Amino acid sequence: MSILQELEKRILFCDGGMGSLLQQAGLKPGELPGVWNMTHPEVLVQIHRDYLEAGADIVTTNTFGVDRLKYNEHTKYPLKPVVEAAVKNAREAIALSGKKAYVALDMGPTGKLLKPLGDLEFEDAISLYREVVEAGVEAGADLILIETMSDTYETKAAVLAAKEACSLPVFVTVTFDERGKLLTGGSPASVAAMLEGLGVDVLGMNCGLGPAQMREILQELLAVSSIPVMVNPNAGLPRSENGETVYDIDAEEFAAIMEEIVDMGARIAGGCCGTTPEHIRKVYERCRTKIPVPVIRKRRTVVSSFAQAVEIGKTPVIIGERINPTGKSKFKQALREHNLEYILQEGVTQQENGAHVLDVNVGLPEIDEPSMMEEVVRELQSILDLPLQLDTSDPIAMERAMRVYNGKPLINSVNGKEESMKAVFPLVKKYGGVVVALCLDENGIPETAEGRLEIARKIFRRAEEYGIGPENILIDALCLTVSSDSKGALTTLETLRRVRDELGGKTILGVSNISFGLPQREIINSAFFTMAMECGLNAAIINPNSEAMMRAYYSFRALMDLDPQCGEYIQKYGQQNRAGTQTGSQFSKSPSSPEGASVEAAAREGGPAEALETGIEKGLREQASAAVGELLKEKDALEIINSHMIPALDRVGKGFEQGTLFLPQLLMSAEAARAAFDIIKEKMAASGVKQESKGSIILATVKGDIHDIGKNIVKVLLENYSYEVLDLGKDVPPERIVEEAVKNQVRLVGLSALMTTTVPSMEETIRQLREKAPWARVMVGGAVLTQEYADTMGADRYCRDAMASVAYAEALFGNQEKQE
Repeated sequence: MSILQELEKRILFCDGGMGSLLQQAGLKPGELPGVWNMTHPEVLVQIHRDYLEAGADIVTTNTFGVDRLKYNEHTKYPLKPVVEAAVKNAREAIALSGKKAYVALDMGPTGKLLKPLGDLEFEDAISLYREVVEAGVEAGADLILIETMSDTYETKAAVLAAKEACSLPVFVTVTFDERGKLLTGGSPASVAAMLEGLGVDVLGMNCGLGPAQMREILQELLAVSSIPVMVNPNAGLPRSENGETVYDIDAEEFAAIMEEIVDMGARIAGGCCGTTPEHIRKVYERCRTKIPVPVIRKRRTVVSSFAQAVEIGKTPVIIGERINPTGKSKFKQALREHNLEYILQEGVTQQENGAHVLDVNVGLPEIDEPSMMEEVVRELQSILDLPLQLDTSDPIAMERAMRVYNGKPLINSVNGKEESMKAVFPLVKKYGGVVVALCLDENGIPETAEGRLEIARKIFRRAEEYGIGPENILIDALCLTVSSDSKGALTTLETLRRVRDELGGKTILGVSNISFGLPQREIINSAFFTMAMECGLNAAIINPNSEAMMRAYYSFRALMDLDPQCGEYIQKYGQQNRAGTQTGSQFSKSPSSPEGASVEAAAREGGPAEALETGIEKGLREQASAAVGELLKEKDALEIINSHMIPALDRVGKGFEQGTLFLPQLLMSAEAARAAFDIIKEKMAASGVKQESKGSIILATVKGDIHDIGKNIVKVLLENYSYEVLDLGKDVPPERIVEEAVKNQVRLVGLSALMTTTVPSMEETIRQLREKAPWARVMVGGAVLTQEYADTMGADRYCRDAMASVAYAEALFGNQEKQE
């Protein structure tokens, strides 16, 4: 019986924390744990065996953090032998235990952010993970466990590596913070949508939180998941006692809460940092006879970005149509000139005006569509958190876009032609997605609703053969121009009704097709849009910058009881003045324009100052650079920084703290500000003026820790706030940090640690700083830290995110200025 078959019948149990047990066995701070697979195999075998005898069905190999970046041909212990030894140790433990159990090849984060936020290419990340998978599979692993992931993009790279390199089951657990968000902003719904689309066998969460903090997040995850869920919490929250990391929940309390978690619906229960064989034993004793809660296929039609999941159902979804060259001369020009900034501005404007999903079509005969499609998708998803509709008839462009897409996309499109279904359905099966299905086939577009329904039925049948359920199909009833076929609208509306009522399917339309060739097209479009929604239209490809279309949308929602107490309608239109001009709506920037206001147009109206601030807030680098160049003609550089750039960054930071903006947007805003700063620096250098630094700050990832994501994010933000950052890198010994602090008389030191095993290095660094650089303040951050943990180590400030680091620096150096 395979592990997936067993999982259908009973609760399975995973092992617990590895790092803390290795530390107890003598692993030194900063020593690479994977090396112990070869130098101390007996220790690893015993740890695995202890967990197995405690009740674990799954033991995870000691390969967390093992990849070519740290274990390669230039090191004493290369990757393949380390992985082989890890699997061998787990296998030996199972043999000694005498029980049936499974070896999970453990893979975690690389410690790097992927481009464009970081410096690691997406395909390079896939390659790093694939090497581990190939070595682990060859050595005899039973399944792949991808765990402690905090970025959906890196998670996708790991999943693709596993799926492309082997046929073993793939389990994935991510790390949420107490708000139920990943480091890069992902939610339980967006994570589940992407992972299920990619075809993983089990999803769940681990690390970061204790079981009590995971309960509420688990409820969200179970509500949207259609596959088994795995939960591996920490043993509560960590703190430091006498130089050792301890956790605040003992085995009995841990097991009591894990019993509740199993009763809620978790199918695999285990532990992470701080959990010992005793923790797992208690969980096993409480839960081994429990009958699992059935896993129910939710049949939700969902598309997602890195941060948002958009369900296509009762409430109609708006798909912005403006990133499409059809009938748009300016857009065609932008494509020919490779003007990505214009495309990004179109995306930002549509999001501001109410789009839930953005259509992306870059097909022109004279350009390289696959390359452009991939590039535009990368750029859009770096500054916007809306899901995208990948709109192309080129299978190569489609696959390249789907591969780099960070989430579960909408795919436009497939049709009833056998050639189309053979090209598109394998891509949807591999990468995940909701696919638009056009009601046409080799015989063209049927004139009747019944003919279109028959094609829809055929598409549903063929999709099912590929393992694609009807919930991942949107039927396009096809909307032909009414000026050439007076019955065309009636046929489309009937098709919509019958797909809803007879097939139980979801529908989509390109609404504006109805009015080609007619004057005042918005009149026809908005009326037809309302009629289509009443007939069951679930998703509409429209221009969200059109006031008439959005009025129809919000009015329909209010009238159909989809907008409780008309709250959203009132919010949008409650500020109208007597003359009918909207002073408080999203269209107030350009009320006379039928196309609505673009970011670029709004910036022009507000002048270079508004263009600069908007460019920074939206992450538009070229706009910010151009605007600051114009401002420098009339304003002093320091005035521009203090009056426009810093306030814009502050607003972005506030949005991040409130959870309305996420890490990718924060970083792209910082990059836009950096681009503007570069222009200012050039101007100041040419004039002989030197920009004053607010002060020097040391940043370092502590000894033994090779993860520098958090440190690098903090660095970018601090530099934008005019601090001089001395970046010492990662895996930095305490002595080096102290030496630099003394030499430069630095007032503030920022320390980062992601791994439990390296926290003692952080504590030792703080101890040495107190002794030799007592004037220096220390701020600490990292996934394993808490306020209490930071306090017990003697840090001056715990910074839960990058903006908290900026706030502390501003307070510290601001007070210094006042004292002086």
